[in-house]
Amino acid sequence: MILVTGATGTTGRAVVGGLGRLPGGVGVRVLVRDAGRAVGLPAGVEVAVGDLGDEVSLGRALAGVRAAFLLTCRVGAGDDVRFVRAARAAGVRRVVKLSAAAVRDPQARDGVTCWQREAEEVVCGSGLEWTLLRPRAFMSNTLGWAPSVKGERVVRALCGTSRNACVDPRDVAAVAVCALTGPGHAGRAYTLTGPQALTAGEQVQELGRQLGVELGFEELGQEAARAVLARRYPPVVVEALLDSACRQRAGAKQVVEPAVAALLGRPARSYRDWVGDHLDAFRTPGPARSAG
Repeated sequence: MILVTGATGTTGRAVVGGLGRLPGGVGVRVLVRDAGRAVGLPAGVEVAVGDLGDEVSLGRALAGVRAAFLLTCRVGAGDDVRFVRAARAAGVRRVVKLSAAAVRDPQARDGVTCWQREAEEVVCGSGLEWTLLRPRAFMSNTLGWAPSVKGERVVRALCGTSRNACVDPRDVAAVAVCALTGPGHAGRAYTLTGPQALTAGEQVQELGRQLGVELGFEELGQEAARAVLARRYPPVVVEALLDSACRQRAGAKQVVEPAVAALLGRPARSYRDWVGDHLDAFRTPGPARSAG
């Protein structure tokens, strides 16, 4: 039995799907706060209703579990500590923890990255078999551009000319499946990137090419970006994202790592691949306007 947390999100849902496609299959259980959000999961997946903040519900969800995929997102809430404690009590042997590539950067001192480093220390000191997954920015983050693409044919974002080796979250999930089910991953930390480092401007060009429309790009300044981000995120996350943008401008995120290809035995998916599979999210009803 394998437990997947965050199973209703982008990565967790892909982990569940990947586990379900394994030859012979494995037992899969998901931990969700709301059973109503666990729709569309593969047949046979067990649903455990609980919360990372509630050790009693964690104990129920972890009963009989051999390995677990751990995804936490509440900064400073102690969810990793509670999960590890409950996992040890339940006899779990292996934990695959989703972290972030920024933990390796000594210049990254924002509140979110510091919290992620502390969470890694909790997992690595747990006495369990552990694997750390450290992805770069997800290609799926550009779904946030969809409203302005559909409504205005424009993208507004930070870092228009600096590069990020962003990764397809489906590749992150595929690596997680390998680490959950295969040998040789205990005590390893994998930095996961896509096959090339792109600027936001280049991503916009690729999106427009596949949509068949001409898209504009407007780079946000620091204060304008802070105002936009504050409408979606708490202050600690807003400041972390602004700090992240500064490090990206300094070239901290442009290195392409080989881990995805080495672990999966195929090239990492490109941004072109990702766009081709998600075009509907950016399309407006009716015929597209041709570029040029």
